[in-house]
Amino acid sequence: MGANFGREQRGRNRLRRAWQLRLGGEDIVSSMMGQIPVVARVFVSLSLILIATLGCARSEAPSRNRLLEAVSPPTGPEAMAPFLAVDGEDLLLSWLEPGHRFLMSRLHAGRWSEPVAIAEGPDFFANWADVPKVAVAADGTLWAHWLAKIGEDTYAYGIFLARSLDGGASWEPMGTLHDDDSPTEHGFVAWAPEGTGLRAVWLDGREMLDGGPMALRTAHVGAEVGPAEVLDDRVCECCPTALTVPASGPLALYRDRSEDEIRNIAVARGSADGWEPLRPIHPDDWRIAGCPVNGPAVDSAGDHVAAAWFTAADESPRVQLAFSVDGGAEFSDPLVVDPDRPLGRVGLALDTDGSAWVSWLSVIGDVAQVRLARFDASGRQEDLVAADTGSSRASGIPRLTRLGDVLYLAWVETADDRPSGIGLARLPLS
Repeated sequence: MGANFGREQRGRNRLRRAWQLRLGGEDIVSSMMGQIPVVARVFVSLSLILIATLGCARSEAPSRNRLLEAVSPPTGPEAMAPFLAVDGEDLLLSWLEPGHRFLMSRLHAGRWSEPVAIAEGPDFFANWADVPKVAVAADGTLWAHWLAKIGEDTYAYGIFLARSLDGGASWEPMGTLHDDDSPTEHGFVAWAPEGTGLRAVWLDGREMLDGGPMALRTAHVGAEVGPAEVLDDRVCECCPTALTVPASGPLALYRDRSEDEIRNIAVARGSADGWEPLRPIHPDDWRIAGCPVNGPAVDSAGDHVAAAWFTAADESPRVQLAFSVDGGAEFSDPLVVDPDRPLGRVGLALDTDGSAWVSWLSVIGDVAQVRLARFDASGRQEDLVAADTGSSRASGIPRLTRLGDVLYLAWVETADDRPSGIGLARLPLS
């Protein structure tokens, strides 16, 4: 790996210097929030570069058809990395706080529980895009994952697990999600209920020790972690993954990477007979020399599926949305959610009527906006602004979920390009 790594590092340094000159000397690679994987860390702000080099941001604000109701979260100052999950009639919020603390609280009957520390320690690996999460299995068991160092190299980190049998009041360490201990990158986990347990997909860098590419792996998690299976042996190095389980079987979405650097959003579809051949959800054919750190979002009800993603193919950054009525076997041609050079960082939740709510970060002048829009197969139905935030990496990825007939949206508030806290809002759908 040594010689190859040296060549790659020199190439990254040349790109870094070129980008600093192009942006007037600003170092877009440095961050006080933690680092993304080494293979792609100089590409982490490509969305911002595209905005700076491809034209001006939108000039018109969206209409406000409904008002979101602010919810006070139980988080502290400088909290970051929010994630939302639904457990019966309760909302689960997890997040990171300074001091490497991974916390969770439950919203029940309008009241938050006292935050519980799932894990904490100096070996945490935390960044704005690859966040720890809590997932709810079909049998009510809660599972949580976070990233921690497993080697001396800065980017040698693993996916650590804990399990709760009492609704999150206490947590039991359960080892790692992956079945190797190689000092390489493992992360960007997505979870979804499957059977009585959970299905997980993640990015796995064990082959990178010998100069190979990042891979996508999956495993079923029940009473214990099942064997890992490779879904794709060459994928984008640091784009978040997405997972849902329609009636016909699990559906994993992720950013693929071809030999000639085409990075489409791909679909892997599981069934009783195994996983079907991989294919793009739509042939955007975005050719890009590095990871844009912009993954897809997906949700399903029965075999009705909606998927959203960011692309900058044809030098046209945009957020797109597509529907499927057969569990992801085929998707419609995409609808354009935002064509005005957005940052992306999408979320998605199906409405009770089968329409899809999409969240993302748009750009208005020199600020970013947390946006919401509702679409059905015929097009846009509503468009809302949730909040203003920063356009840097510090603003993270907004999180969207539906609990009954209410949408919940969480995001990171920023000050001076640093996380300053977590914002949370609800939108009644009735």
